[in-house]
Amino acid sequence: MLLPDRNTIDRLLHHYRAQERTVLARPGDLGIRRRFEDTAYTLCVLMGERTAREAVHAAEHYVGRRAAAAAPAGPAEAVGRAAARTAAPSAG
Repeated sequence: MLLPDRNTIDRLLHHYRAQERTVLARPGDLGIRRRFEDTAYTLCVLMGERTAREAVHAAEHYVGRRAAAAAPAGPAEAVGRAAARTAAPSAG
């Protein structure tokens, strides 16, 4: 099995994370979201995974990063947590 170049994967991960922050900051910008999804798709193809989450995890493992320490929550998880905080009744 052919493996992708580690430097290419590392650059793509940096690019993915930067786009992830941009999508979180400007969720309504469809152009930014499309570029983010294109980057996620590229990671999926290169890492042989079906989802972006699995591809990012595999890529981080492949280049020697710890996924939990290096990765902020993805847009879906961050939005879900924010919604849960605002919908949760206050204790007291």
